[in-house]
Amino acid sequence: MNFQDILKRPVVVGVFALVLGLVLGLVWGWGISPVEWYDAPVNLLRSDLQDEYLRMSIDSFRVNADENLAIKRFTDLGENAPDLLQKIKANPGKLDPNFVVTYEQMLTRKKALNSTAEKPSAGTTPTTAAGGSSLIVSIAIILGGLLAVAGVGAAAFFLLRGGRRSGQITPAQQAADFARATERTDYVAKGEAPPVAHYVTTYVIGDDLFDDSFSIDSPSGEFLGECGVGISETIGVGDPKKVTAFEVWMFDKNDIQTVTKVMMSPHAFNDVGFRSKLEAKGELIAVEPQKQIVLETQTLQMIATVSDMQFGKGSLPDGSFFDRVTLELAIWSKK
Repeated sequence: MNFQDILKRPVVVGVFALVLGLVLGLVWGWGISPVEWYDAPVNLLRSDLQDEYLRMSIDSFRVNADENLAIKRFTDLGENAPDLLQKIKANPGKLDPNFVVTYEQMLTRKKALNSTAEKPSAGTTPTTAAGGSSLIVSIAIILGGLLAVAGVGAAAFFLLRGGRRSGQITPAQQAADFARATERTDYVAKGEAPPVAHYVTTYVIGDDLFDDSFSIDSPSGEFLGECGVGISETIGVGDPKKVTAFEVWMFDKNDIQTVTKVMMSPHAFNDVGFRSKLEAKGELIAVEPQKQIVLETQTLQMIATVSDMQFGKGSLPDGSFFDRVTLELAIWSKK
């Protein structure tokens, strides 16, 4: 299954939209327009910066003797403040050790006097710190963005799924349904060796990007090559495209070559202009029900069987373009 087929699935589209939105949001939020932090509360600083902040607060108190300001700066450090003060007492550095003791005594005295005033009265909600408020707002914005992206992805998924339920399915989805419903040939029951790879692919008119490719692997998992079917030529004008020829191809890794055969509608096969245009691509073959097309390389053989087909109708000649084609691809290793 190729990348185009994967993107045609509603679930994949929804998940892809969600992931893309998350990636773009992170790129914008972290790279293009990142959050700029300023006036961060000191209790969120590194421990060494908190230590420096408390030392400056003590020195400032020595100069201006503003007890209220000193207490505010101390309490801004949060629960780490007492431990930081003890560390500074043990290692005052450039501070006067005696004044550090005086600073501590002032804190103890003020704490005793204001203990009652600091307790919130009944029914009072403590005020949230500015830094904590900013953090909460930032988290809320990020979560809101993620929810918005998830909503867009979910909406895309349900819209696509709703279209399928209402019968408005895409040609590619119709083709996938036809391919799943096609019964594959049981080569073992016919007394033949089982193929190393076995696929079914369907084209439905309107799938203008039809181009299926498949990997060919040995039973042990060794990559042997690839095969596929794609649009080769169209007829007429307008949408959807009217496909008059397909290319069936197989690539052999060991032979390092790709063999191609061109499946043509009866009208195109009998038209000199189409034949001269397409013969350079490979052997030309007129399509008919149950037609088997054999492609061979040095180490691989593929049989492409026309399991089902239907020509389109309209103003173009009969048998000139395909409405639907189902091909069964069976590959064997000559080894």
